[in-house]
Amino acid sequence: MSRDRVWAAARPASVRPVQLVVGIICMVMIANLQYGWTLFVTPIDQKYHWGRAAIQVAFTIFVLTETWLVPVEGWLVDTFGPKIVVLVGGVLVGIAWVINSTADTLPLLYIAAAIGGIGAGAVYGTCIGNALKWFPDRRGLAAGLTAAGFGAGSALTIIPIQGMIQTSGYEATFLWFGLGQGLAVVVLSLLLRAPRPGEAPPSTRLRQSARDYTPVEMLGSPIFWVMYMMFVLVGAGGLMATAQLAPIANDFQIARMPVSLLGLTLPALTFALSIDRVLNGLTRPFFGWASDHIGRENTMFIAFGVEAVGIWALSQFGHEPVLFVILSGVVFFAWGEIYSLFPSTCTDVYGVKFATTNAGLLYTAKGTASLLVPLANVLAAATGGWHSVFLVAALMNAVAAIMALAVLKPLRAVHDRGVDKIRSTRLQHP
Repeated sequence: MSRDRVWAAARPASVRPVQLVVGIICMVMIANLQYGWTLFVTPIDQKYHWGRAAIQVAFTIFVLTETWLVPVEGWLVDTFGPKIVVLVGGVLVGIAWVINSTADTLPLLYIAAAIGGIGAGAVYGTCIGNALKWFPDRRGLAAGLTAAGFGAGSALTIIPIQGMIQTSGYEATFLWFGLGQGLAVVVLSLLLRAPRPGEAPPSTRLRQSARDYTPVEMLGSPIFWVMYMMFVLVGAGGLMATAQLAPIANDFQIARMPVSLLGLTLPALTFALSIDRVLNGLTRPFFGWASDHIGRENTMFIAFGVEAVGIWALSQFGHEPVLFVILSGVVFFAWGEIYSLFPSTCTDVYGVKFATTNAGLLYTAKGTASLLVPLANVLAAATGGWHSVFLVAALMNAVAAIMALAVLKPLRAVHDRGVDKIRSTRLQHP
């Protein structure tokens, strides 16, 4: 037995859970950069009158820089380890919201969005990649729990942020939440590290790659591009809802109407934002766990199908405050799982060695999907409402659901047979 394996065997069993928990908390600390953004759009517009469409360009810039640079950040993680990348990311997310607190021009708002996106992407990509490497035996669940920190991390701060915006202004809210979130990530980054040989037990349940594919090899594989297209189709609808939920509620004239559910009474928009964050977090480990047991493609078909129905129903019945809260929850519950299912599938197919980089390349699909977010405002304005936007998003999810079983699953079966043939040849001719 090698010295590395002896060392790994002597490590306490708590190493993996600690890495998972630290990753989750880091994700919680960056969640407001995306999911809290919608609360700042109207106050910024009321102060500067730049228009919602112009302000939402900042959201698109954030998502683009958060996603399209993740492959580079992933390469840094695979090369130098997760600690330094997350530390720098924490510094950047703090700087971004400090700039937002003083931004008095659109270009400055856009610069802050780019800095925040780079920082959030560094934290997000690293934590997901670390979970994929530490938990090959429960990859879907671990990636889902980590992604849940990003999806549900802002749930507890929705009401405090709203309250601080009303009492102290959005500028002070950006400043103090930005400093607190950035500092927390910097401190937690010091605890992160990649697994050593023997610390991560292999999976005995799902088929996983017998070898590690480089990013270049992965980009030459049709499976990657099928997953990329599916990611864009599903991601676009969810990002539209994330960025536009508050404007939609205001246009439906229900934002401030009281809703009583689960023993609570809150304004419809506040209730929807809070419950959406919780469900958007819960869906990631839930569907990740389900995919560990029934397969990735089967789980995708179910989730994307529910998302298509949920978006359509929200367009039809969302004018009723109670149904707006419930149906927006369904939309977020059936959307957030893409952040556990796709990285898990990617690592199953292409191996662990370059997992952070490869998953990062696939994650850029979120950035591509974000390009459609400003078009939602344009389409809504051109058609006089949100119905056409919802219909397009529902159709995109329905197509992705069908592709999961009709395209992705057969391609993976062919890929697995090829891997088996290579493995058999190597065993016969070592």
